[in-house]
Amino acid sequence: MARALLIVLDSVGIGGAPDAERYGDAGADTLGHIAQTCAEGRGDRPGLRAGPLSLPYLARLGLGRAARGATGCIPPGLASDVALEGAYGHAIERAAGKDTPSGHWEITGVPVLDPWGHFPVAVPTFPVALTEALIEQARLPGILGNSHAAGTAIIDRLGAEHVRTGRPICYTSADSVFQIAAHERHFGLERLYATCRVARALCDPYRVGRVIARPFVGDAETGFRRTANRKDYAVEPPGRTLLDVLDAAGRSVVSVGKIGDIFAHRATGREIKPDGNAACLSAALDAFANLPDGGLVFLNLVDFDTEYGHRRDVPGYAAELEAFDKRLPEIQASLRQGDLCVITADHGNDPTWGGTEHTREQVPVLAFGPGMAAGPLGCRETFADIGATLARHLGVGSLESGTSWL
Repeated sequence: MARALLIVLDSVGIGGAPDAERYGDAGADTLGHIAQTCAEGRGDRPGLRAGPLSLPYLARLGLGRAARGATGCIPPGLASDVALEGAYGHAIERAAGKDTPSGHWEITGVPVLDPWGHFPVAVPTFPVALTEALIEQARLPGILGNSHAAGTAIIDRLGAEHVRTGRPICYTSADSVFQIAAHERHFGLERLYATCRVARALCDPYRVGRVIARPFVGDAETGFRRTANRKDYAVEPPGRTLLDVLDAAGRSVVSVGKIGDIFAHRATGREIKPDGNAACLSAALDAFANLPDGGLVFLNLVDFDTEYGHRRDVPGYAAELEAFDKRLPEIQASLRQGDLCVITADHGNDPTWGGTEHTREQVPVLAFGPGMAAGPLGCRETFADIGATLARHLGVGSLESGTSWL
């Protein structure tokens, strides 16, 4: 029986979606702009990387060709004259957003067509009724922030005051999200999680997709830094996902990285949450080595987004792409006859773009495995085609959305 490995390169978009202008993202191109910046010599960082973007294995799987389908041109360093080893295409998001849950849910067959609730770009940004209820129910001395902000910047700015006053830092972004940052020692990690559970219930009437706990450590003298103990409190997917179908069929599912949080821990099987892309990929490959027939390993590599996209760090993003590329032979070696691996993304986060938010982009669809024919998959009109294809490959029937390319 077949097995599957699904890898989401969080935020690795390959060019603006047809409706990108509605989101202020016309012209955004995460992969293309990183490649162009590196080709122009502006993607160097001493001790980290230098020169044009080098992704030889992803190029062989068709990443450059997929980008050409989305934008009309191949990014520098992803030449099309290499021998093709995979099936490739580009996918358009149907969901009304450019956030992580919408992208992942649509990948697994559930496009969210109704818009999420968002908080206005104002100070204060949150409704008074919401913050007053949070302060009362979570027994807080108050809150700090109450604005749109980049996570690392607001912690740097308000971390010392938070430690002094005991008030957690609450902020949002262009995503449908309520984020709460607090010091692991001075505020307490479990208290932060409890506060986020209160906020989750309070945010439900506002159709907020996620409440995120953002723990950090450090002090004003040495600096503050976020830890790996982040936890997302998401609403459940509004429909039957590929994971639900696999769970109902008694199949094995292993969720690696933040997949469990994204799906509100529904039908996510065994959850593994290491720290960092490299550790997550290693954990996924270890799990895949022991995966029974008919099972799925579902991996999210979040560092592309959180560490480099949101921080507008082109050299860091490029180096992370190159590090992933170097491990593709290891991924290919893990596949046995009948296995299928799909590499995709959930949205864009162009580090050359204005602001610090996600960008509305098309995503790559790279599919490969022993005996699988290489060639074009064309433009997929919804991310849900990925879930439909995996459902067919694993022999569990069809999903409510999406068309299989098999």
